[in-house]
Amino acid sequence: MQLYYAPGTISIAVAIALQEAGLEYEAIRLDFANGEQTKAGYAQINPKGRVPALIVDGGILTETGALLDYVAAVAPEAGLVPSDQVMAARMREVMYYLASTMHVNHAHKMRGSRWADKKGSWSDMKAKVPATMTASCTYIETSGLRGPFVLGDQISLADCYLYVVCSWLEGDGVDVSQFPKILAFRDAMEARASVQAVKAAEML
Repeated sequence: MQLYYAPGTISIAVAIALQEAGLEYEAIRLDFANGEQTKAGYAQINPKGRVPALIVDGGILTETGALLDYVAAVAPEAGLVPSDQVMAARMREVMYYLASTMHVNHAHKMRGSRWADKKGSWSDMKAKVPATMTASCTYIETSGLRGPFVLGDQISLADCYLYVVCSWLEGDGVDVSQFPKILAFRDAMEARASVQAVKAAEML
C-alpha cells in the first residue's frame, strides 16, 4: 500500500490506523506549501487535490473515513471496529461529526476560498474558528468521549481520526485547559506506539 499524505493533515489518521493494524505501507509526502497536491502528477491519483489517498491492490481509495474502514476491514484482528453494532454506530457517529462539522470548522481558518469569493468573507470565517472549534470541543468533551477513548477503554477508528483533529486545537485558538477529557485522550493516544511512530516519522 502507498499512502499519500501531508504532515499535520487529517491524512495522518490513516497512518495511525495502519500502524495500529500492523499493516505495511509506503508513506509518500506531498509538499502542500508548493501546491504539489494541485499538480498534474497527483491529479491522476486524486483529482480532488486533497489527502489522503491510498493505493491498494484494487485501485486508488480516497476520503479519510473510507480509508479507515478499509484498514479495519483488511485487518479485522486489530479490532478497530467493535463487533457490537451499537458501539460501531457510536464510533461512526463521532467520525461523521468530525468529517462534517469539526474538520470544516478548522478549514475555515485557511480554506475560506472554498466557500466564498470575497477575501473579507475569508477573514470573517477565520475569526470565527476559535468559537466554532471550542463549541465542537464541548460536544466531544460531553458526548464524544466515553472514557480514555471514544468508546471507553477500547480503541477504535474514531480515535485515530479524533487525535489528529485534536492536534489542531491550540493553533485554532482553543483554550484546551477547559477540556480535561480531551487532554487525557491526547495523552492516552500519545502513549501508543502508533502515534509515536508517526511522530518519529515527522508526519505530525
